[in-house]
Amino acid sequence: MKVEVEADKCIASGQCVLLSDAVFDQDDEDGTVVLRTSEVPSSEENAVRDAERICPARAIRVAGSGG
Repeated sequence: MKVEVEADKCIASGQCVLLSDAVFDQDDEDGTVVLRTSEVPSSEENAVRDAERICPARAIRVAGSGG
């Protein structure tokens, strides 16, 4: 599974990082989303789907599913 982010849409709520800090981080200056990896580990797939669903800015998009 892959994930994409649109940092220019991000409002820095940080919900994605709370759900999966293995995949998401926040920029030190403005708090917007930073993608640690676009290839989501299988152990993080549910958390990343949840992050996509709850992102208030719709800045996260799951691009494909694995296996």
